Amino acid sequence: MPNLFAAGLAAMLMALLPGSVAMAQNSPLVLEREGRVISLEPYAPNILRVTMSTDKAAATSAPGYGFVAQPSAEGWTHEREADGSDVYRSSRLVVRVAPAGLPKDKLPQPMPLDALNLQLREHYFGGGGGHGPHNDALLVTTAEGKELLHMRTWSMAPERPDVAADTGEKEYRVSSTFDSPADEHYYGLGQQQKGWMDLRDHQIRCWHEYSAIGGEDVCVPFMVSSRGYGLVWDNPSKTTVDLGFNGRNVWSSEVGDRVSYFVIAGKTSDEIYEGYRLLTGVTHLLPRAVYGYIQSKAIYPTQQQVLDVAKEYRAKNLPLDVMVVDFLNMTAQGEMDLDPARWPDPAAMNRELHAMGIGTLLSVWPHYSPGTQFYDMLQSKGWLIHTPDGKPDPGNFKDAIGPNIDTTNPEAAKWFWEKIRDRYVKPYGFDYIWLDETEPDIDPAKDVFSIGSGTRFYNVYPLFHTASVYEGFRRDFGDSRRVMILARAAYLGAQRNGTVFWSSDILSTWDMLKRSIPTGLNFTATGLPYWDTDIAGFFSPAIPADYHAAHKPLIDGSDVRGTIGNYEDYPELFVRWFEWGAFQPVMRAHGERNHNEVWAYGKQAEPILAKYLRLRYQLLPYTYSAAYRSYQTGAPYMRALFMDFPNDPKAANIPDEYMYGPAFLVAPVTEQGATHRKVYLPAGCDWYNYWTHERLHGGQTIVADAPIDTLPLFVRAGSIVPLGAEVLSAGQPQAIASIEVYPGADGRFTVFQDDGKTYSYEKGAGSVTTLIWNEAAHRLKHEGAGWSGLDQSVVVEGK
Repeated sequence: MPNLFAAGLAAMLMALLPGSVAMAQNSPLVLEREGRVISLEPYAPNILRVTMSTDKAAATSAPGYGFVAQPSAEGWTHEREADGSDVYRSSRLVVRVAPAGLPKDKLPQPMPLDALNLQLREHYFGGGGGHGPHNDALLVTTAEGKELLHMRTWSMAPERPDVAADTGEKEYRVSSTFDSPADEHYYGLGQQQKGWMDLRDHQIRCWHEYSAIGGEDVCVPFMVSSRGYGLVWDNPSKTTVDLGFNGRNVWSSEVGDRVSYFVIAGKTSDEIYEGYRLLTGVTHLLPRAVYGYIQSKAIYPTQQQVLDVAKEYRAKNLPLDVMVVDFLNMTAQGEMDLDPARWPDPAAMNRELHAMGIGTLLSVWPHYSPGTQFYDMLQSKGWLIHTPDGKPDPGNFKDAIGPNIDTTNPEAAKWFWEKIRDRYVKPYGFDYIWLDETEPDIDPAKDVFSIGSGTRFYNVYPLFHTASVYEGFRRDFGDSRRVMILARAAYLGAQRNGTVFWSSDILSTWDMLKRSIPTGLNFTATGLPYWDTDIAGFFSPAIPADYHAAHKPLIDGSDVRGTIGNYEDYPELFVRWFEWGAFQPVMRAHGERNHNEVWAYGKQAEPILAKYLRLRYQLLPYTYSAAYRSYQTGAPYMRALFMDFPNDPKAANIPDEYMYGPAFLVAPVTEQGATHRKVYLPAGCDWYNYWTHERLHGGQTIVADAPIDTLPLFVRAGSIVPLGAEVLSAGQPQAIASIEVYPGADGRFTVFQDDGKTYSYEKGAGSVTTLIWNEAAHRLKHEGAGWSGLDQSVVVEGK
């Protein structure tokens, strides 16, 4: 309340300043200049949309796909200064737009050239046509004067002939240039699998590309800066982002009729994510079962195999929540059925699995093969993604796969969901849906969507495709059934569709393990908290006949040659990746192997894998509560170190460590044969080795012991970690067995508990208990829901 009062008072005082004009609540500030229009549109005191175009209608129209928020100019004021600058301010931001028509000596200029040089260059290379760059410099600072973002120029140039779509619309290549101070760091922008953490000094190809080097690129054009702001680029075409080169950041999109972006200011990274949540939607809680363990391989081809694997988990008393029915389950692509020769009674299979506390995740692809029962109807209605002449585009696939359904068409999207509902969910009882190939995988650059050309809307298909199933579930099942969708690509706002994203079909190598960690950290830094990997990779590399590991494998796989062939260190890789997987937002094993279960990698590997599988379930109360906070704030719980340690410069670019929720520092081992690794413990707090309870000071690099059964894991002093009783399914009730407190600082942790299955939490259902550790008194107390005396079951580490 004091903060709200102060903000309101500041807004009133600013409204009284000489020359200032308070804005109507939902009116943007529109500046019309010679041949161009600039629109400044607030969404909150710390969120501003900037739009610029040579066309007024484009500059003042609504944002593109992915956004759900409504503008609000409440508390914002405008004034024009004596030099002609327009100043727009709130209690949180000051935005200064340079005057129009500045004299040449006030504009940025290169070093001088003589007149003849300039004349010759103008003749051969001179521009014109009013395409820019336009010198409408725009400076964004905090109310206290801290510089956040400085845009220098923007431009709209004719699109390249090789990009232009035959739509009859006049389109442009749009770009904007910003300052890039030497100490600024950048994170997010979806999925780039090159091994980068800090994106500075890299070019980001922001578009979906399955065959990108390292693994699939996924474009989500939202970036977080270490200077305390986020930038959301409002353009779904192929976008290139050059960060830090020559002291500049350049954002450039292939197709558009305006430059449009949002600036979100935040005193913490989590406040930036709250702004992203406001703009693009919430991250719903997943079914609690999904926070357990998901077992898959490519593929379990029969009903009996699925049942046999599930029964073996139960026979071994190992926890498991989801079995996956992967691709090639159908008689033909697009029939939307299950091959009865291999799946004689799917309903009975699911009943048997449900009786064991295990759900199913069913893969449904978006392709329709010619000659299958729905193809002609879909083609006649124009519901298949097609070329401008109306011909469905199968890409380079065989006819057995066929073109993609166009779920940007609302009627096609509704039909797609209803077929999933009526052919899989209702009759057979499948629980969750895997929407593979959501890029779409057939390049749409020369195709046409229902919403427009594939060049202009290149990146949006994942948003529409996941929404088709999520919105269908919510329409037909209301609040009674939480949605979980596994998807291979994403876009702005796709987090609101009950979606888990994964790193696509990556190679099963040590190099890919190392690159995958910063890949996931930047993806979750994009504001989409749910990301995972195929544990130990999807594709097997080609293993030479004379292959030998670089170091003696730490796991002897000689008893599982039928699984690993001559990839002798693969059991070690699987164990290290599995240890990391226990601390991913969702834990899921998948890949092209004969066998892929925790007992499939040998007698030495199995007890280690079982240890981390049980640890995952022991930590469920902690993980689920961290996920609830993501629902509340939009902030991820797989957290790159810059989020929690912004004042520690050493934490700005560490690619292989992260926080899992507020307590755990995770440092996976990514080198074959390694039994130690260096770990940087961020400054500002003390840390505990989770396994030995040794207390260590932050701000130092240590060498952590890491025998094959040990994932280097540290807990921040002041942390409170609720631990659950042993269960075999995350979907069953789980008591809080104990609370671990790590002394050394005051601490708080909010525990959330509910039915784990419905959306009742959206209406306030469930219990919220805040645990509070008082370091001076060395005492734990709670606020909120009753705690049944568990304050006395505290385990205090480090004594």
